[in-house]
Amino acid sequence: MATHSIELVEVGPRDGLQNEAEIITTADKLAMIDRMIGYGARRLEVASFVHPKRVPQMADAEEVIAGLPDRSDVTYIGLTLNKRGVMRGLATKEGGKPGIDQAGCVLVASDTFGQKNQGQTIAEGIAENRDMIRFAKSEGLRAQVTISAAFGCPFEGAVEPDTVLAIAEEMAAEEPEEIALADTIGVGVPSQVEDLFGRLGDLLGGRIPMRCHFHDTRATGIANAWAAYKAGVRIFDASLGGLGGCPFAPNATGNIATEDLINMMERSGVDTGIDLDAAIAANRWFAGRLGRELPSRVARAA
Repeated sequence: MATHSIELVEVGPRDGLQNEAEIITTADKLAMIDRMIGYGARRLEVASFVHPKRVPQMADAEEVIAGLPDRSDVTYIGLTLNKRGVMRGLATKEGGKPGIDQAGCVLVASDTFGQKNQGQTIAEGIAENRDMIRFAKSEGLRAQVTISAAFGCPFEGAVEPDTVLAIAEEMAAEEPEEIALADTIGVGVPSQVEDLFGRLGDLLGGRIPMRCHFHDTRATGIANAWAAYKAGVRIFDASLGGLGGCPFAPNATGNIATEDLINMMERSGVDTGIDLDAAIAANRWFAGRLGRELPSRVARAA
């Protein structure tokens, strides 16, 4: 019987889909989200508030959010890169509509990648995200923050842990609901992950929860998730089927697969609240919509 537990943040509807060349219909996005809720996901990143010319797949963000099931037990997250994004998130709640529950703020631990991804240096990202978190909270919208490229940059190479921790300290001052470290290009290895999250945990001192976000570009994603667990992380991003990638990171591949993460955790005695068989069924349904098999190893082996 499991004596420990983790929380899954299902990022398939946003990070999983944003790099798909074929535009997924709003109806299929909502059907995907419905199946995710069906297999037990209770926090979902459903859209990003970005310019549609930059990320065409997210052009229907407001339409997707308007069609979401009104569930008091489910948290919907909208990714925001700047204050304009937070304002769009707030607008989804106008007129008594459920809208999003949480703004997912993002900054990058690399000047070059930050400028390509969202037009911000590290210093500008810190200032913008401070403002975003304060604004969201003042308007009654929950806010968390992700530090992207925390384990390496596609343009500058290695990212110093001290750089990441300095950014985290600045963000912690705004008291977000959690601070995530993202391996955006899938370059991290378990020893690096355990060390950096260990240091982040010491910095935060239990005041703010940690979250992790791994990509499986170099086949280390699931091992990195276990290393993060050992370092005290209890909130994990994953994407149905291992879908995903970043439009602004060359050669970046998918997120760790929800099915692979759940299989590893449950077999290790860690409760996830996710029905693995239902997740595999959702994988196969969406693979049929895409016309190709999804990357998840566990779904392929089932």
